[in-house]
Amino acid sequence: MHLSVVIPALNEEKRLPGTLETVVSYLNSREYDSEIVVVDDGSTDGTAALVRGWDSGKVSLRLIAHPDGRNHGKGATVRRGFAESLGEYRLFMDADNSTTIDQIEGFWPFFDEGFDAVIGSRDVADADVVVHQSWYKELGGKVGNLVIQMLAAPGIKDTQAGFKMFTGACLDDLLPVLHIDRWGFDVELIAAARQRGYRVKEAPIRWVNSPDSKVPPNAYFQVFGEVWKVRQLRKAGAYDR
Repeated sequence: MHLSVVIPALNEEKRLPGTLETVVSYLNSREYDSEIVVVDDGSTDGTAALVRGWDSGKVSLRLIAHPDGRNHGKGATVRRGFAESLGEYRLFMDADNSTTIDQIEGFWPFFDEGFDAVIGSRDVADADVVVHQSWYKELGGKVGNLVIQMLAAPGIKDTQAGFKMFTGACLDDLLPVLHIDRWGFDVELIAAARQRGYRVKEAPIRWVNSPDSKVPPNAYFQVFGEVWKVRQLRKAGAYDR
């Protein structure tokens, strides 16, 4: 399996069809073997039935869920999807399709150069933000990133975009040492990868803000608390080899 695409989903029966249509079409046009892994994070709508009934052509499409059927958070959900994926390369992307699957075309050259992880970014040169978030969310994001850089991920301008790709070997090594279950998961993933000596590249993406964002306002405060936890875990050697 060359590529696995992990999509965390919580009550996404309205937004997921467009995303699946785009991802399935793209992967069916590629020559390599691929799979899509949708991870249901405790949905109470028709998300699961939608995925089960979707025609994915030659591409494998799997639905997995937490055994207890409850909501566990973005971090726990992506982590579960990564753990059950088979790809030599593994991407996670948001269910709202803010960044479309074809953006990985710009990622492959960095893997060819020897990078182990490529982080999609809205804040580096050549990034294309077509539709912006509200001004207060963007301001909060910029202030938050300064804190994140200071505490856990220096030099990374955008840790929170939901479009990140890793080699399978890198993830298989990282997953057992990860602890964050919710919005701070992205920061922990980057911090742990660097701490264990993996090469991480921040790369530009095209991003279109979804008007139906599932990120609650208090998520920013949760991230700060979890970033502090990442800092403490790193100091305690939790991510060391």
